Amino acid sequence: MPDFTLHSYKELLDALKNQGYHFQTFEQYLTSPEEKTIVIRHDVDARPQNSLRLAKIESRYGIQGTFNFRAKPQSWDEEIIKQIAGLQHEIGYHYEELASYKGDQQQAIKAFKQNLEKLRKLAPVSTICMHGSPTSRYDSRDLWKHFDYKTLQILGEPYFDIDFSKVLYLTDTGRRWDGNKVSIRDRVSLEQNQQLSKKGYPIRSTEDIIKAANEKALPDSIMFTIHPQRWHQPGILWRGELIKQNWKNVAKRVLLESGRA
Repeated sequence: MPDFTLHSYKELLDALKNQGYHFQTFEQYLTSPEEKTIVIRHDVDARPQNSLRLAKIESRYGIQGTFNFRAKPQSWDEEIIKQIAGLQHEIGYHYEELASYKGDQQQAIKAFKQNLEKLRKLAPVSTICMHGSPTSRYDSRDLWKHFDYKTLQILGEPYFDIDFSKVLYLTDTGRRWDGNKVSIRDRVSLEQNQQLSKKGYPIRSTEDIIKAANEKALPDSIMFTIHPQRWHQPGILWRGELIKQNWKNVAKRVLLESGRA
């Protein structure tokens, strides 16, 4: 079965639903976490139409996810943002101001507030999530060394407000499920992932996750990070994303090994 297709995504949702998981938005998880729960976080880096497609699929499954939009033309589509919010999904802000303003804290926080306000005119926004900006030397999370996002009515940011030693983190970064090997900033505690691997369930593909779910090997609390631009019907776009991401993985591995990341 080709991976990162809409068919494989539906099979993944089927497997998780069949194991009795609750699905919560990030906001819902922060305010009233269920005992057996999954948060599906979508980082909308590009191709917002793909996000709408996944939002509609999840809505048909009775699932609410969180869709984080960047304040960049390749992500920001106001009609799509409103449509996804209308499907009862959560809208979050995928911020990157410190990288965009090359470390200038004052310019970054000013732009952050402006972009947050613009997004809140389209939908309620109570959570945020950093965009990795792998080509930048600046980590936008460092903005919060000088400012407090909770003073802006933000409930949480996953890299600060989730204990990943207790929550399994599965991300399709690098168009693979073991993308931590080529990720520059999308990194968390992998204690839960390592325990799963020791049980005989290393996660490399969507099929591996489905197998672990069907054999009841997955823990009770999971956060998925999905980049919707990676998920296509088989064809030209699917092959193009595969080729592009393989090249990006090589470049990121070079940066990591050289110490320049």
